[in-house]
Amino acid sequence: MRHYYKLILTVSIGVVAVILEFGLHAQLAAQIIITLTGALMALSMLVEMIKTLRSGKYGVDLLAITAIVATLAVGEYWASLVVLIMLTGGDSLEDYAAKRANTELKALLDNSPRVAHRSVAGKLTDIDVDDVQIGDQLVVKPGELVPVDGHLIQGTALFDESSLTGESKPVDKQVGDDIMSGAVNGDSAVTMAVDKLASDSQYQQLVKLVKESESRPAKFVRLADRYAVPFTLVAYVIAGIAWAFSGDPHRFAEVLVVASPCPLILAAPVALVSGMSRTSRNGIVVKTGDMLEKLSTAKAAAFDKTGTITSGQLTVNQIVPQPGFTAEQICHLAASAEQTSSHILARSLVKYVSGIELSPTSHLEEVTGNGVIATIDDHQVKVGKLKFVAPTTTEQPLATTAIYVAIDGQYAGYITFIDNVRPEAATTLKALHAEGVRNVMMLTGDQQAIAERIATDVGIDTVAADLLPADKIAHLKAVPAAERPVIMVGDGVNDAPSLAVADVGIAMGAHGSTAASESADVVILKDDLSRVVTAIQIAKDTMQVAKQAVWIGIAICTILMLIASTGIIPALFGAMLQEVVDTVSILWALRALRDRPQSTTKDVN
Repeated sequence: MRHYYKLILTVSIGVVAVILEFGLHAQLAAQIIITLTGALMALSMLVEMIKTLRSGKYGVDLLAITAIVATLAVGEYWASLVVLIMLTGGDSLEDYAAKRANTELKALLDNSPRVAHRSVAGKLTDIDVDDVQIGDQLVVKPGELVPVDGHLIQGTALFDESSLTGESKPVDKQVGDDIMSGAVNGDSAVTMAVDKLASDSQYQQLVKLVKESESRPAKFVRLADRYAVPFTLVAYVIAGIAWAFSGDPHRFAEVLVVASPCPLILAAPVALVSGMSRTSRNGIVVKTGDMLEKLSTAKAAAFDKTGTITSGQLTVNQIVPQPGFTAEQICHLAASAEQTSSHILARSLVKYVSGIELSPTSHLEEVTGNGVIATIDDHQVKVGKLKFVAPTTTEQPLATTAIYVAIDGQYAGYITFIDNVRPEAATTLKALHAEGVRNVMMLTGDQQAIAERIATDVGIDTVAADLLPADKIAHLKAVPAAERPVIMVGDGVNDAPSLAVADVGIAMGAHGSTAASESADVVILKDDLSRVVTAIQIAKDTMQVAKQAVWIGIAICTILMLIASTGIIPALFGAMLQEVVDTVSILWALRALRDRPQSTTKDVN
């Protein structure tokens, strides 16, 4: 908005100058007011340039300052005014383009859930979403936003998660399924149990991430600055030669006017903002523009196993009853006891028996860290750890994930769970190799044998198992320079330090931890590993468009400089031509908003 006011001020001064010279025939007054304005603007730009130089960077602003000073020095004050309007107009146009490209991001901020319907003893009470507590039962009516993260305990419905994941197709949710805050309930009222407070829920975290990404625009790479020194030298050489051969200082000003670097300054930021908007549209939040550049050149990628390469959603593997009991009996009673629990094993079991009517519990007691005791169909049922369920047994707990069941004080059997490899994992890792990622690693705290089996199944290049969080950090720091930038993909609290250490940390945010999302540079909102490849593809497209826009600007400016050196482009007309160059550069940079044709990404999306 600051640039917009500068543009209005500059145009207003221009109008006053036009009235003075052509209406009141006060040419000297018009020249003075334009000269003072140009001098103040040039001084302001000089101060900004000095700050840039002190930070160790070199920009192309020197050309703009020189163009203003040169045109004023040779009396081409109208050309100077056009250059000033061009610069302030270009900055305002950049702000508009950024606003246009950020449409998808900002739409998220206007739709945050505010009210929840809490159900207590069959009565509904409307409460503020911030007052919702874990374990509360909430009713979500048709067409309403899910207020906080939780899971369904009654009813089925279609949920629109497009604002969260970018997936337009509604998702059918059954009892036991997770539902995310910000999703829109479609066709019928449902009852959910609350798993996370509002401040920790998916939508609020997404809003926080988007606000964070919007508040850090200074991270954007001014790609043109890399070409600043050679471009500036070329402009001065052409301008100097033109002056020397013609003996006319006007030639120097005429060349520098068309060399004004506004299109170069605009091109990369507009392309980067457009790329960030495109990632958001695809269910990916990129916090800073420079992460797109790192993603586009990534040479290595490290993955956590659980919840990343694997689904992180356990499924029932075996139901093993003891003599005198049946699998159906222990499964039904265990699921009935666990139907209101938010524990991952409980939810996995309830989901496994979806479609089967569960029995109500007349008494339920949760023993923290051990399991639950419930009265179901006149039976006392205990579900949880082996020592809790059967304290006198001589059996040892299984070397796998399991829950144990006792009925009326007698050990009845156990249920085991497995964590399946994501169906898209193998194709995703193959696509990563195709995108130029040379070394794909698995860094996991799991056992070596399990890690190697999964790595063989999905195509992992390097495996490191039995790792603590500190060990993962050491492995990432040891990645050689030839394999950098390195990406780290994870979803758990223990992955947060690794995500922060990697050149680009990517969090699987759909079911991942808040800590992981906050420490990551990129957050994938849909529970889909292939979005890692999508992020890299978008980053590559964005950087390609940004570089093309910069080179187009350089090419047009160079051609105009050579033409201007002959004296056939007056300074005023040359300044006007820059607006055309600005428009071309920005329109080209906005191409970064466009998705690839579906045929090029259908194998990984």
